[in-house]
Amino acid sequence: MTPLPRIAIASDHAAVSLKRDLADRLREDGYAVLDLGTHDDASVDYPDYGAALGRALADGSADRGIALCGSGIGIMIAANRNPAVRCALVAEPLSARLARSHNDANAIAMGARLIGPEMAHACVAAFLSTDFLGGRHAARVDKLKDPA
Repeated sequence: MTPLPRIAIASDHAAVSLKRDLADRLREDGYAVLDLGTHDDASVDYPDYGAALGRALADGSADRGIALCGSGIGIMIAANRNPAVRCALVAEPLSARLARSHNDANAIAMGARLIGPEMAHACVAAFLSTDFLGGRHAARVDKLKDPA
């Protein structure tokens, strides 16, 4: 049996409640969760948490990542600044599945102000249960590593 991937999860203050909910549900499902913060609703800067998620994926502390902020956009951009990260903004399970199967995404981002907890959980479940298809998609993903 293949071990479950280790999940890093990070959020800013706008998404701390959603982060807690997703982390709790992941732990209940047997995943090891690395909670990178933030831990309360005091205002923080999303780039700091996106960067932390990127470092966790790059250094092998986590196999997959979940990035959360108000819209999901800012923290996704911050995470993607790390060349080891392929973070996709998702809003429903289909985009989460396609991010994994076609783009070999190792992280997803969601906006807590735009998505409810049940839909967010469905996105996470789709993301974590989908494998990269490889094949014709592999060459495209390779170009993401070296676009020149």
